Amino acid sequence: MSGVLDVLTGFVGLGLVVVVGYVLARFEVVGPGAAHTLTRIVFYAGVPMLMVTTLEEADLGSVFSAAAVVTIGTAATIAVAFGLLARLSGRTDGSGAVIGALSASYVNAGNLGLPILVLVAGTAAPVVPALMLQLLVMVPVSFALLDRTTGRSGPGIRAILSPITSPPVLGVVAGLVLALTGARLPEPVAMPVGMLADMTVPALLIAFGLSIRGGTEPGDRAPTSIVWSAVVVKTVVAPALALGLGELFGLRGDLLLGVVAVAALPTAQNVFVYAMRYQVHVDLARRAVLYSSALCVPVIVLAAGVIR
Repeated sequence: MSGVLDVLTGFVGLGLVVVVGYVLARFEVVGPGAAHTLTRIVFYAGVPMLMVTTLEEADLGSVFSAAAVVTIGTAATIAVAFGLLARLSGRTDGSGAVIGALSASYVNAGNLGLPILVLVAGTAAPVVPALMLQLLVMVPVSFALLDRTTGRSGPGIRAILSPITSPPVLGVVAGLVLALTGARLPEPVAMPVGMLADMTVPALLIAFGLSIRGGTEPGDRAPTSIVWSAVVVKTVVAPALALGLGELFGLRGDLLLGVVAVAALPTAQNVFVYAMRYQVHVDLARRAVLYSSALCVPVIVLAAGVIR
């Protein structure tokens, strides 16, 4: 029971930080462009450092396991299927299909994911494959597609290098180098890296609250149908697919519960940051994060009851 209360307390704490951002905007403590400015700071300075500190001590061996195959297969299938169906149905444009696919598949692995997984599965290890897939594949591919659909990257070599030289991806590369070599940052460097990493989540949540008060952002208000499609896929279809694949691969007990819980984790706030960075379909990302965060707890509790 105390574990459940810890997770719920964590949710409440995160929600209160979002409220702080909303109040700052409501009483005009900051200007109307504050959310965009803050997310750019997070994107260029916070997220890369968070990637370094997250991956430098990651257990890379956990990527090569049956549970990892299930986690990666689930996320990849959901992302590709949702993006293609959204685009082919004509319900959104190319950038909307990308943000929608991320909203339906990109899990909150490094924030809410850790305490939830420790609670229900006894370890946070199942989240490592999801984190690796997202940072090494989904982020650069998504940036490449968003560069193409928004025309931000420009022609020639810049278009090729843009997704692989973005700050979050460079942070991933640096973190992987540290993890593979066992090296550690010298203390004068490690301290500011840690400080910037620590500010990422609260700054992101404040920006999220600022954007809620600010109303719709560039890309206008997302159709309710596509928002709820992404949320239902994220909170219901993804964990159901993980359960089926886990059974197929012979997973049982905490291993099976771990992959299902990872799939059911809410849409990561990073998706909101990426939408803000490209100034497209911000409302879709914002609402997907908000709704899936509210729905993931009962879904994971139900999964724990069924599997155990």
